[in-house]
Amino acid sequence: MSRTFLFLLGSSRGEGNTEILARKAAEQLSPEVGQRWIDLAAHPLPDFEDLRHDSDHTRPTGDNTALLLDATLEATDIVIASPLYWYSLSASTKRYLDYWSGWLRTPGIDFKATLEGRTLWGVTALAHEEQVVADPLVGTLRNSAAYMGMRFGGVLLGNGSKPGDVLKDEEALLRAKTFFAPERQPEIARFPYEAQ
Repeated sequence: MSRTFLFLLGSSRGEGNTEILARKAAEQLSPEVGQRWIDLAAHPLPDFEDLRHDSDHTRPTGDNTALLLDATLEATDIVIASPLYWYSLSASTKRYLDYWSGWLRTPGIDFKATLEGRTLWGVTALAHEEQVVADPLVGTLRNSAAYMGMRFGGVLLGNGSKPGDVLKDEEALLRAKTFFAPERQPEIARFPYEAQ
């Protein structure tokens, strides 16, 4: 299967620092690698309704849920590009991940088996000098990857508040140049309590 990156933009503001940083990293991908960009603000999902024990699940068709499900299933690499909002993921990004719970029970797609072995990545911009404050966001993505049996490529962190600020973060821009490097082989994610 040829590599295809799905970039999910989770900001409430277009062309913000997180998107800028994600695009800088994506510029380094070879032309043979497919890229698909979906702005979650432009393709909103309704609030997730947990029907695990209450109803039959059917595959969505013709709406944003179907678009995002199909894009997720087609990607070898899923990049969550979410700004750090209150020390975690944006609401639209969290809602997208909530939908994974329903997709796990959708007949005929084998959601978990399909994503197993694929890679989950993160990109975020934060308006704080200490990157440790992004640990809840990083943990959410790492643990989600671990549950799904996915590889975890880590999170590319950059600093910026006002639009364009991240372009002043020289260290983040340097890390962006190698973040998706083909020689990087992310390992299967593990929960923190599991032996490494």
